[in-house]
Amino acid sequence: MVNYPTPKINSGVSNNTKSIKTQHGKRGMCLEDDLNVTNKYYLDTSKAVIHKKPTPIQIVKVDYVTRSTAKITEAYFRKPSTTDYNGVYRQKAIDFEAKETASMNSFPLKSIHKHQLDHLENVIKHGCLAFVIIRFTAYDQTFLVKAKDVIELSKGSKRSIPYKWFLRFAYLIPFGLTPPVDYLKIIDDLYF
Repeated sequence: MVNYPTPKINSGVSNNTKSIKTQHGKRGMCLEDDLNVTNKYYLDTSKAVIHKKPTPIQIVKVDYVTRSTAKITEAYFRKPSTTDYNGVYRQKAIDFEAKETASMNSFPLKSIHKHQLDHLENVIKHGCLAFVIIRFTAYDQTFLVKAKDVIELSKGSKRSIPYKWFLRFAYLIPFGLTPPVDYLKIIDDLYF
């Protein structure tokens, strides 16, 4: 006999504050997890070498109850980080940022900081394949956007990029099992 979970019935009253805080704290992790699995697959199959860059932090205070339970209690960012990922594919440098949005209508440009846009612009000048991967969580759709397009859009007066723009000008990355976000297929079509 198989015991299936009993569906929970919504009583109409909910405590959304806690779930919103939980979701907000994990924002960006689903795409990041998918990209990390994808990049491990690329590495394991010798397709590419692409890694997540660590965020540079300065640890100020650590509570040592025991060595195995040491806990960082105070830290700060040493300097603004550049982009999330970089590596090499088909003898070309790759550099990209990954972002998620819960909006159904647009992607807020303030999600990508000026120093990140400056970095992308600089690596493009040196021949790097630079792009941004953006996931619309409401639609469970992930897009690849050329960094030069995001840079250009950010220079105008727009505060966001409409979802309809993505449907027309960005490159939809189909979801797969292995790898989950096969963005190199798009890169092959765009650059090689």
